[in-house]
Amino acid sequence: MKKIFDNAEQALADIPDGSTIMLGGFGLCGIPENGIAALVKKGTKELTCISNNAGVDDFGIGLLLKQHQVKKMISSYVGENAEFERQLLSGELEVELIPQGTLATRCMAAGYGMPAIFTPAGVGTEVAEGKEVRNFNGKDYLLEYAFDADFALVKAWKGDTQGNLIFKDTARNFNPLMAMAAKITIAEVEELVPVGELDPNQVHTAGVYVQRIFEGKNYEKRIEQLTVRKK
Repeated sequence: MKKIFDNAEQALADIPDGSTIMLGGFGLCGIPENGIAALVKKGTKELTCISNNAGVDDFGIGLLLKQHQVKKMISSYVGENAEFERQLLSGELEVELIPQGTLATRCMAAGYGMPAIFTPAGVGTEVAEGKEVRNFNGKDYLLEYAFDADFALVKAWKGDTQGNLIFKDTARNFNPLMAMAAKITIAEVEELVPVGELDPNQVHTAGVYVQRIFEGKNYEKRIEQLTVRKK
């Protein structure tokens, strides 16, 4: 299997309209910047995006929303994007808001080959509408299905040519879970090294989960909300 690609455009070239895509990251930390830019450039549309967040108006998934390339967002936190709010309220965008822990666990279930999970999160709320509720040891749990994603776009600090990945600090958030969970995982890394250069004890995602990898360029690594101390 050819895993190494020269850039994001090549690695994402065959993603068709209507795909379901997982995008790693938390807020603007650890997001696949190059992959998102490639989707914007390619004009891929009617996307279902599974992500912790919806980016901001001019960065991250917000760039896809601005170009009306997203049909549905499945997220747990979307409070920083005015364009997302506008599209939601106007009926242009389908949105599924789910508890953050449920989002993570549905990713994990897909990666582990589990069809579904039971979770107490959302019981007795709008989240539970239309879903099966089962009682275990006197406590109610919701049935939630594992995600079924066509592609996962993840961003790592370092990776090798076999697809083994190391995530740095807060970027080790949804990225490892999503890397396991899709049919095809596309990893962009800040540094791509030969096999054998990574310490196996530091690898967070094994290469068996990664089908494509490329070295990214020109990372902005924007801070979502910059807070500084007064002098």
